[in-house]
Amino acid sequence: MIHDGLWDVYNDVHMGTTGETVANECNISREAMDAFAARSQQRAAEAWENGWFDWETFSVEVPQRRGDPFVLRSDEGVRGGTTAESLAGLRPVFDKEGSVTAGNASTLNDGASAVLIAEADFAASQGWEVLATIEDYCTSGVEPARVMSAPIPAVEMLLQRNGLNVLDVDVYEHNEAFASASCAVAQEVGIPEDRFNLHGGAVSLGHPLGASGTRCLITMLGVMRRLDAASGIVTLCLGGGNAVAMYVKRPTSSRKKL
Repeated sequence: MIHDGLWDVYNDVHMGTTGETVANECNISREAMDAFAARSQQRAAEAWENGWFDWETFSVEVPQRRGDPFVLRSDEGVRGGTTAESLAGLRPVFDKEGSVTAGNASTLNDGASAVLIAEADFAASQGWEVLATIEDYCTSGVEPARVMSAPIPAVEMLLQRNGLNVLDVDVYEHNEAFASASCAVAQEVGIPEDRFNLHGGAVSLGHPLGASGTRCLITMLGVMRRLDAASGIVTLCLGGGNAVAMYVKRPTSSRKKL
């Protein structure tokens, strides 16, 4: 578990320690973290079972030494039967008196994702479907030890400079590095549960380092397609105490005619 992407070089601690820091700073209880993690698993399982991920994923064939290739069709870490009660029995990993466990933290995964950004006129000339337009984006920063709270000011900045309140945005997506971080973002920004990470997140789907940013954006676009939502904000923290947030809208032409 110890490598560049999971180590805070400024404070010489594992990133899991920053998950404990945000829990303490924002008064996130172990019970809230476990409930969030269980909900992430259940939502991801529901999304796979209903085919909601089909438009954004494709199967991968893995050659075997003997026999037919192994075909990976869905994320391996999703456990739809997870409950808050079952997670409550797990021991803390990074602090004996803490609350971050293997069950309410993201899983380590291999993965890849990509998006294509283009001018609207060029996309039209190529006959491409425009999934969304980028209305605004921003970065924010806090002390590296508090990195998991960095998305909070990023989202608040986006809302403020676009003249929006939290309920003006239909859906939100946050990278669930730790359930404590996601709970903190939802709590401090005031995002309702029924608008937040509706297809699960990194606790269930996994956190492939370097790919999670676009993965979160794509998953949010999938939620927006399913719900015919008009707008969304996606956010995640970065190394060094930073975070990014992006505000997108779906084109009117892509939305259902009611």
